[in-house]
Amino acid sequence: MAQLYFYYSAMNAGKSTALLQSAYNYEERGMRSEIFTAALDHRFGEGKVTSRIGLAKPAHLFAPESNLFEHIQQLNDDAPLNAIFIDEAQFLSKEQVMQLIHVVDDLNIPVLAYGLRTDFLGET
Repeated sequence: MAQLYFYYSAMNAGKSTALLQSAYNYEERGMRSEIFTAALDHRFGEGKVTSRIGLAKPAHLFAPESNLFEHIQQLNDDAPLNAIFIDEAQFLSKEQVMQLIHVVDDLNIPVLAYGLRTDFLGET
């Protein structure tokens, strides 16, 4: 049974590094995963997750209007997925969080989200 995990910590605490390490662990075991990150986060370039220590992997971008369930369902239809990783999860809308819950419940794919506990408005 898949679950939705949320890993949060302060800025510069190594969340992206932990995400990349977890994605590597899946890959090393022959499991297929996909990484998503916020479209507005382009500090290290667009379409990738990069840690401060230099690790990087390509990532799908999500914007406020993105339907993550549909995107992930299409990727899963192409080839079965074993996990979804979300970087910068504080930029997900409440609707997108619900879409990720449907990914877990309906597609039975674990979702591991990494981000700050609150968004820029102080909302959790």
